[in-house]
Amino acid sequence: MKLQVNTTLALYSVLEFAADPERHIPAAEIAEKYDVSPHHLAKVLAELARADIVESVRGVGGGYRFTANARRLTLMDVIELFEDSTPANRHDGAPPTPVDQALDTVLAEIDQIARATFSSITIATMLQLVARGKR
Repeated sequence: MKLQVNTTLALYSVLEFAADPERHIPAAEIAEKYDVSPHHLAKVLAELARADIVESVRGVGGGYRFTANARRLTLMDVIELFEDSTPANRHDGAPPTPVDQALDTVLAEIDQIARATFSSITIATMLQLVARGKR
């Protein structure tokens, strides 16, 4: 499964905020760290704020702060905000062949496994994996 740029930015941002949930982190700090446009990142952060995953605080000392529960929020919760989960139509209106049908079955199963995996991994678990990788 290939994630869109916005989804990846959202996951990076959520992990940054969740790693220090009391701190208000400016969007510019995250944009610089991951070498992305602050304007582009702002759109992603606005979506996370609408989903009550982060809150935005304006003014001096402002930024974004993690407000979700890291032990309950899963990767899939974040991914679903940015990814279209409807299956792609690979047949362009033509009736599917038996091979197409078999491939569709396999691809659907792969999608189910990916969704189940993303749904089973919490932000808290990801933070542990990130910390382990830093050692």
